[in-house]
Amino acid sequence: MADRLRHHLRDKEFWDRVVVVTSKDANLTKSHGRYLESRLIVLAPEAGRVTLENGTSPPVPLLPEADRSDMNEFLAQLQIVLPVLGVDAIRVRPVTPSLVTGISSAHSPTFTLRDVKARVDALAQQIDSEFTVLAGSTVVAEWSRTGDAESTRKSYAAYRAHNERLIAEGVIAVEGGVGRITRDHVFASPSTAGAIIVGRTCNGRKEWVSTDGQTFGVWETRDVAQ
Repeated sequence: MADRLRHHLRDKEFWDRVVVVTSKDANLTKSHGRYLESRLIVLAPEAGRVTLENGTSPPVPLLPEADRSDMNEFLAQLQIVLPVLGVDAIRVRPVTPSLVTGISSAHSPTFTLRDVKARVDALAQQIDSEFTVLAGSTVVAEWSRTGDAESTRKSYAAYRAHNERLIAEGVIAVEGGVGRITRDHVFASPSTAGAIIVGRTCNGRKEWVSTDGQTFGVWETRDVAQ
């Protein structure tokens, strides 16, 4: 492991942290490791939370049925434990009701954020405790605002960098001066999502509104108020 980390530190520039996965019984063989590697490389794009820099997709090695079952259980445990440690790379979200599929859902109500002048029409839901903007939502093509105060300039620069990263990763596709969310995407908060979508600061708790006129903030605190 030490040799591999030194090699990556010298030759790979895309990483700044590492997660080491092992077994308490030290019973993972090389074949087990290759099976897990292959499955992890498949799970990362499915989760859609990170950009996968790995250039190869190794085939899933043949394992006895009992070993495959054990490794799949191992992966299931990783999908529970890693998010607790702040690593969401393989946290695959449940099927969501996107604008493309129209699948119904038992999650939160669908919240809308519209700005006719900015050509914005976005839908979002709270799914598995995460604020998720749904595929097909239209958003601003770029973040172009600047500010006078230093704190405002820094805040706007952060939003602009966020917008540019989402475009680079293919989450936002720009065509005809309009951005479109290509796949359901999780944001840190409704306000961050709103700011990226409308191209200005946004109080997401007030500006995201459900079909019955309820704001996200009111919906989120519904149980507290009762």
